[in-house]
Amino acid sequence: MKPVVDLTQLSEKELAEALKAKRATKEADRKAYKSLVHETIPSIITNLIRTSSELQNSKTKTFEALRNLIELKYNIYGVKDEQQSHTFTTEKGESVTIGYNVNDNWDDTVNSGIAKINEYIKSLAEKEAEADTITIINQLLKRDNKGNLKSSRVLELISLADKLNNETFADGVKIIQQAYKPERSSFFIKASYINNLGKKMDIALSISTVDFPKEFDLSFLLPSKDINHEK
Repeated sequence: MKPVVDLTQLSEKELAEALKAKRATKEADRKAYKSLVHETIPSIITNLIRTSSELQNSKTKTFEALRNLIELKYNIYGVKDEQQSHTFTTEKGESVTIGYNVNDNWDDTVNSGIAKINEYIKSLAEKEAEADTITIINQLLKRDNKGNLKSSRVLELISLADKLNNETFADGVKIIQQAYKPERSSFFIKASYINNLGKKMDIALSISTVDFPKEFDLSFLLPSKDINHEK
C-alpha cells in the first residue's frame, strides 16, 4: 500500500508538484488506453470482415443450390407461382427457407384516397347507427410506425367497399390501391433441424441472433443494477 500523504504537511510548492505528478500519471494512462484501442480494433475489424465474407459466401451458395430445385419444381409441376419464399424440408425435419421481404410503400396520391374516405366518414358521422362502421374504417386506415398503411388492411378496405356500395368510398379505396408501390427489401435464409431430443433448433444466421457460450460472462457490458438483480 502507498503511504498516506498528509497534505497539511506539504508546502505550497510540494503540493503543486504532487498535483502536477498526479495529472501527468492520469494523462499517461489516457494515452496508454487510446494506444491500446488503436492496437485492438484492427484485428477485430479483420475478423468481422472475414465473418461477413463467409456469410456472403454461404448465402450465395444456398441460393444457387436452391435456385436449381425451384426451377426443377416449376418444370415438373408446370406452374410458376409468385410466392415470396420457398421452403424445403427433409424426412428428418431439416428445413431451409429462402425468400425476400417486401415493405409496404405508397406514393403521395394515397393521401387523396384517404381524403375521399374521410369525406365518406363525415357523411356517416351524423348517423349513430353507423358508429361501428366508422370505427372499422378508421382502424383499417391506421398507419404503422413508419407512417405507412398496411397492405393487409387495404385488402379489407376493398372487401368493405363491395359491401358498402358507396361511390365516394369505393373511389377512395381505388386511389389507395393504385398508390401502392411495394419495395422489395432483404433476401433471407431461415434454417432449422431436429436435435437428438426431437426438438426443433433454429440455426442462427446473423451475429445478433447467435448465442454466446453458456459460460461467457457478459456482466462487463450490463448496468450494475441489472447485474445485482440477476444475482
